[in-house]
Amino acid sequence: MKTKSLSISQRDKKHLWHPLTQHKTSGDMLAIVKAKGALLFDEEGKEYIDGISSWYTAMYGHCNENITQKVAAQMQQLDQVVFSGFTHEPAVKLSGALIEILPANQEKLFFSDNGSTATEIGIKMALQYHHNLGNDRKVLLAFEEGFHGDTFGAMSVSGLSVYNGAFEEHFLKVLRLPVPVGKNNAEVIKHLKRLIFEENIAGFIYEPLVQGAAGMKFMDPDGLDQILKICRENHILSIADEVMTGFGKTGKNFASDHLTAKPDIICMSKALTAGLLPMAITSCTKEVFDAFYSDELSKGLFHGHTYTANPLACTAALAGIELLISAEMQENIKRVAKSHEDFAEKLKDNPKVRNLRVLGVILAFELNVEMERYGNLRNKLYAHFMEEGIFLRPLGNTIYILAPYITSNQQLVEIYTSIERALDKF
Repeated sequence: MKTKSLSISQRDKKHLWHPLTQHKTSGDMLAIVKAKGALLFDEEGKEYIDGISSWYTAMYGHCNENITQKVAAQMQQLDQVVFSGFTHEPAVKLSGALIEILPANQEKLFFSDNGSTATEIGIKMALQYHHNLGNDRKVLLAFEEGFHGDTFGAMSVSGLSVYNGAFEEHFLKVLRLPVPVGKNNAEVIKHLKRLIFEENIAGFIYEPLVQGAAGMKFMDPDGLDQILKICRENHILSIADEVMTGFGKTGKNFASDHLTAKPDIICMSKALTAGLLPMAITSCTKEVFDAFYSDELSKGLFHGHTYTANPLACTAALAGIELLISAEMQENIKRVAKSHEDFAEKLKDNPKVRNLRVLGVILAFELNVEMERYGNLRNKLYAHFMEEGIFLRPLGNTIYILAPYITSNQQLVEIYTSIERALDKF
């Protein structure tokens, strides 16, 4: 009886270890008991506008009935089956729907569980592609300050040391390239050509156009296009990490759609299943797949997860794609993007705001102060937003919005107003 009288937050502390958390200094976890549309509800009944779509997943809104009803029906038909030696209708239907919206050069899909494993598989594809062809290429190329996940290969190619410190001596060999921002494109290309001359590079992994965990940092599309074309000319496989950017967030289905040069491999998760269930997909071209297609068993990609292509997750993903390509959702994306542009116009002359930027439904800027990524001011900003019923998670001095596409105009105004009050307050 004593345990039952405690709150969820109090009971949480007994056994649970949370991600990205130093438990000695973090305080209690906030218990969320319900979610609907763009709103989260805590156990005290307070509601919060989910301004980051719960880490960029629930883009069509929480508990969207178009998705939940289809998944509920699928649960009565087929819940789970191994995907090695078997297949099923939800995976086959999803493959057709996803190939329709991916860049035209993508042909094969490999399922896994989350964003880290999606990039891990992309890295393994690139390295084993060259191994299978007899090429001596064991080095990877990645941008400075990129983030690609928390498994070892994904950490190896990530450039944010706050996540990697204890593990760096165990990493794959990775070369770093500065991010092209326009004015430095020529220097970046010169540096790239030197690295290609000096090293046997197997693959280049990158977040197309927006580096999420680095603070929603934008890059120059022309500069990135040049890099991808040079990689193609030098038989370096390009791996687009679209885990954050995919499924409409940049105003197009994928950030790669903004570019002329298309990747050899694309990594997807997060909004893939509309925030309902964990799943990831790594897609690739026929050229990549063909390097694994052999009479030699050892040339296969021996990577697998127990819940690979789970039928329920595939059903959620298929329902999400149907929503994404609907006229109503496309109009919502345009509406949110236009609202962000109008708010950016209002903010542009504020002396506390620098590097203001908008791409699709992503709005971001830096506070014009120096601060630590998880420092005191960042924590005060987070507390301010939560107190006002706005769920935003500043990345250091970067404040950003990436709310669900179905967020109402009034809810967007509430987010903007809270940001303006934060600028006055801090």
